[in-house]
Amino acid sequence: MDTNQAQLTSLLPTLQAMRAAHQQAGAVSADTRIDRLQRLANLLVKHADDFCGTLDADFGGRHPTFSLMNDVLSTLSSVKYARGNIRRWMKPDRRAGVFPFNLFGARVDVEHQPKGVVGILGTWNVPLFTTFVPLAFALAGGNRAMLKPSEFVPRTAELMARAIADHFAADEICVVNGAAEISRAFSSLPFDHMVLTGSCATGRAVMRAAAEHLVPVTLELGGKSPVIIGRSADLDLAALRIVMGKTMNAGQICVAPDTVHVPVELVEAFVSAVRAHYLALYPQTAGNRDVTAVVNDTHMARVEGYLKEVAAAGGRIEACADEATTTGRYRPLRLAIAPPANAGIRSEEIFGPVLQVEPYQDLGTVIDGINRGGKPLALYYFGKDRAEERRILDHTQSGGVTVNDVVIHVAAHDAPFGGVGASGMGQYHGREGFQEFSHARTIYRSGWWDPRQAFGLLPPYSDKLDKTLRKMLKP
Repeated sequence: MDTNQAQLTSLLPTLQAMRAAHQQAGAVSADTRIDRLQRLANLLVKHADDFCGTLDADFGGRHPTFSLMNDVLSTLSSVKYARGNIRRWMKPDRRAGVFPFNLFGARVDVEHQPKGVVGILGTWNVPLFTTFVPLAFALAGGNRAMLKPSEFVPRTAELMARAIADHFAADEICVVNGAAEISRAFSSLPFDHMVLTGSCATGRAVMRAAAEHLVPVTLELGGKSPVIIGRSADLDLAALRIVMGKTMNAGQICVAPDTVHVPVELVEAFVSAVRAHYLALYPQTAGNRDVTAVVNDTHMARVEGYLKEVAAAGGRIEACADEATTTGRYRPLRLAIAPPANAGIRSEEIFGPVLQVEPYQDLGTVIDGINRGGKPLALYYFGKDRAEERRILDHTQSGGVTVNDVVIHVAAHDAPFGGVGASGMGQYHGREGFQEFSHARTIYRSGWWDPRQAFGLLPPYSDKLDKTLRKMLKP
């Protein structure tokens, strides 16, 4: 038996026990769902400081206040939002009936039924958000769940396991921890639905594994989320908000601005504005608790490799602060301006404290370039030209859009969040999150009289029926 098969065998009984408990319980009431979400909220409140501490340790430097805002409280907000809307979401939808049966009391309803047991593969960059937010909507849908946090944040993953075990029965929610082989075995389980937040490469692997059991998947991936700065934009405001978004978590966010398209005549002014705003927020890098470290040496080498390749080809790199005093995995924001055509940074998601800047003359070439690549998870536009904004929206595709800001659309609780094409499939947040983890089951209830025999709709078919049907045969 190979390692993956052995791990799979060890996890399967847990899934089977959860599924048996789910099936035995039958319908999951609103009160039960609310109770589970309340316990998840209690968990986050009770362990807020503990999570901030483990995240700081796992990253080798991440300000506890940043983690409190962007992992703990953002997750808690989603949990409370789902908790407050469950009763409304659970109401059956009355749909148009089937003519002529609806004239005699027949009706059609759609009820949202729990899928069963959901597998959730979280990621390391915002581990509470990418694990517990899909969990919140899975619980709102009446499901149970198995969680696999990222092994790149082991202290946080272990705390998640202990906290979940303290607040939930083993057949409600459980946490599975371990290295990459555990993740592979986890993704091979016959879940009723599976969620992954991660890279495109991991998304392909998970989708292949899920296909073996026809498990439906929600994939939250990423891509090179582009920013387009129009000539009508407030350039200083754009620079400030891009810096704010890009420096969150040292750029290690799936919707972080990746490539900024700037009118060629505004490039130098943009670079100056970015540097000024960066220094205002982060006067120094070394020893500055406000600067988040790159998560590990592997990712540090990857990001630095992009820049070394650009520099070796004679490309231009601008640092927003003095790099001479940086230590460990802390780096200031750096700009790679018009990197060479064959540079890896042009095709790979940066996911670190580097911003690619691309000068442009004509907006059409920018749109064409975006469309030649994979559809991004997020797209950003800065400008006051509504016709230009509409042109960009109508001629591009992305998971979501923010206009005159970056990242913030993810915080819209009442709207779906998800990717398209290379940036993923499926969505959660809002009512769509509840629907993602529910099966919409059509229920037809027959009326008090069946008109088919009286209307001559049953064999033997008559010429009169044929003529009547043909009169209906029109566009």
